[in-house]
Amino acid sequence: MNPTRRHILLTATAAAVTGPLAPAHAHTPCALPPHTPYWFPDSLPPGAPPPGVTWRSLARWRPEDDADLPFNTSTVPLANRFPAGLRQAQISALVSFAPTSGNPSQGAPTADSYAFTHWAYLDELVFWGGSSGEGLVVAPSAPVVDAAHRNGVPVLGTVFLPPTAYGGRLEWTRDLVRRARDGRFPLADQLVRVARTHRFDGWFVNAETGGGDRGLGTDMRDFIAYLKARGRPHGLRVTWYDAMTTTGDIDWRNELDDRNAAFFRAADSMFVNFNWTRSGLRSSGELAERLGRDRYELWAGVDVEARGRDTPVDWDAIAPPDGAPHVTSYGFYRPEWTWKSAPRDDPAAFHARDDRFWLESDGTWRAPAAVVAGRSTLTALPFATTFNTGHGLGWWEEGRRVSDRPWSHPGLQDRLPARRDRSVRFDFADAWRGGSSLLVDADTDTVGLFTARLPLSPATVIELTHRADPGASPVRAELAVTVAGHTSYLPIPEPGPGWTTAVLRIGGTDGRRGGTIDALGIRLRGSRVRWRLGRLAVRDAAPAAPARPGTPAVTASAVAPDGTAALRVTWPASRSRGVRHYVLHQSLPGGGTRFLGGTCGHAYYVPALIRPAGEAVTRIEVRAVDELYASSAPAPFLFHWPRKDT
Repeated sequence: MNPTRRHILLTATAAAVTGPLAPAHAHTPCALPPHTPYWFPDSLPPGAPPPGVTWRSLARWRPEDDADLPFNTSTVPLANRFPAGLRQAQISALVSFAPTSGNPSQGAPTADSYAFTHWAYLDELVFWGGSSGEGLVVAPSAPVVDAAHRNGVPVLGTVFLPPTAYGGRLEWTRDLVRRARDGRFPLADQLVRVARTHRFDGWFVNAETGGGDRGLGTDMRDFIAYLKARGRPHGLRVTWYDAMTTTGDIDWRNELDDRNAAFFRAADSMFVNFNWTRSGLRSSGELAERLGRDRYELWAGVDVEARGRDTPVDWDAIAPPDGAPHVTSYGFYRPEWTWKSAPRDDPAAFHARDDRFWLESDGTWRAPAAVVAGRSTLTALPFATTFNTGHGLGWWEEGRRVSDRPWSHPGLQDRLPARRDRSVRFDFADAWRGGSSLLVDADTDTVGLFTARLPLSPATVIELTHRADPGASPVRAELAVTVAGHTSYLPIPEPGPGWTTAVLRIGGTDGRRGGTIDALGIRLRGSRVRWRLGRLAVRDAAPAAPARPGTPAVTASAVAPDGTAALRVTWPASRSRGVRHYVLHQSLPGGGTRFLGGTCGHAYYVPALIRPAGEAVTRIEVRAVDELYASSAPAPFLFHWPRKDT
């Protein structure tokens, strides 16, 4: 990014297939944790990589040689959202979820993570990363893509060519845009191949290495146009960052003008550098429209990495307060400030800060939710949520805590309410399933939960799993269901001493035979309210358990000095449609299970399997979980612990 503003640079398995209860034979040191991939375009830096870093060439990457690929492939398709086609500003966010190297492919054993939940206001997510000492091309992690896709948000990887002052080498730019004899751009083809193989949605190209000439500028323009054309049939997009100009050198224009318009025309959108002015944005939008493009394909950069909500921004330059059309879109740089500046390992504190950033305006901060309309993907049945944010201090199943270990995995996040006030928050002390529940802890009236376009039939029912905290006063709860502009309030039976599930038939409410559910909420009446919602489901047919996955296999394993084992596990997908994710459990001596983790894909890395005292063989089970959170029968396998004399 423009140095006048801020520069932040991020700094073969053994094949041991196990049968359905056969031992895992490969006790090898190659059961290392899989990481999110990163590459240099082709040439590698001189010398040796730093500890923990692997230098790779994108030009030489082949999917069949990538042992980590099963752990890095998204499985959730990009959902459709409504309302669509809005003539308003959109929002892109450049987010650093982790350093470039050492970023675990599938979450981590900590709750300290950027578990973003405000997808309703986001139109594009850039998985930001790259550095001259690690790699310049960064693919997004599969769990982040899965969470974003579930909410209808496309995710882009990053191509970062850093300034020479930060280790950038012009040869890397030339490597990237090198043409083949037939005129193709081989690395553009590789970028398309990477995105399609890993199943994300395109690339953010940030070329900031100085010293180029007009020929290089022309090559880069043609490269971007080629990348866009090759990716378009596959639904891929390209966003260009305002740095390189048509002269081939670096000159942050802070607007769309004749020095960078060629790159904007070649790409799908452009991120305008941070030092824009009111007049510059206005002229940028006008020029975009003269070029036959949408002004909202320009992201006006807002750098919040250092100061968050205290960042001074001329908000009126983007979205005039008098109701006039928005001028451009927003491009937030590093909104994970809400996580980086929050107390460590306190997910509730993080969400409180993140909610304020996205939802609450004050005298100087204009929250995104106050400017743009939220979107929803609730258009089909069945729909269910357990208000799981994708991280937690433990794991619950049907109200029972089955793990007391902190965890994070964005792909396990549910679809969550878009708007929340301070009396309604995610709480991590109790849950029905996952790591959190929705807690109301203040006197309140109606709590809006979801906007929707869910089909309503005579068979439609809504299930709510709820409870009141010990010591709380009685509360009268009603389900608010809006159909065709009319809201009905259906009494929810009082909970017992623990979690209670109520099944409410709404298909025949007020004589309705059909229609569409437009909104769902809760109306609560009482004082000293401490009421939790653990699960909400809308369905027609009674749930049926999905088919179990195929036989799992351990592809590599290693036992650490502390006696725990690390395992790479893969399995064939369940044959059932509508599988949401998979979970792994360890069977414990004397009965009971321990939750090991979950993923949307068909491969999982168990970082630290605990060996019960004296146990020679441990049984592990993989289950498929559907959209209503019904679990399949287990697909088991056995892990044989090595003898101490081996």
